Amino acid sequence: MNNVYMMLARGFEESEAIVPADLLKRAGATVILVATEGGLAVPGAHGITVTADMTIDEVRKEDIDCVILPGGAMGTQLLGNNPKVLDIIEHAASRGIYIGAICAAPSVLGKMRLLDGRKAAVYPGFDESMKHATVTGKKVEQDDIFITAEGMGVSFEFGFKLIEMLFGAQKVADIRSQIRFPN
Repeated sequence: MNNVYMMLARGFEESEAIVPADLLKRAGATVILVATEGGLAVPGAHGITVTADMTIDEVRKEDIDCVILPGGAMGTQLLGNNPKVLDIIEHAASRGIYIGAICAAPSVLGKMRLLDGRKAAVYPGFDESMKHATVTGKKVEQDDIFITAEGMGVSFEFGFKLIEMLFGAQKVADIRSQIRFPN
């Protein structure tokens, strides 16, 4: 239970992946880093290479409880152009599985028309593909199963919202206290 699959494409924004992954692990989630192309070593946007736990070909869709898409301009483009990633997102959406996307990555959901009529957050400049969503200007937005966030600066708040959806508000309070996160 609470298997969180983090999709890592070359050029992903490192903090937008690592911060939520760390917080979710502290909350008790099983976080699986998924390399969406090539081998397990995935270079981030700022030269930090992360070793994924599995490749996208190893993902068992029936095990997914949450999908997360970190941003980064190139990483987002690669996520949005990968049919296997899009298939996982469609699977999750059709089953009411939580989907989180931060920075530019909500634009992938916007292009898929999954955010039509929904409130969303996205990094400024990537809202062109969000024409049918209501971009609220909030740093983090949750509408039904979709949790979206503006960018790296709100990686903690994004992680906390994901924890709230998967584990409840008390778990967020516990983690915030544990890591000494300011109120």
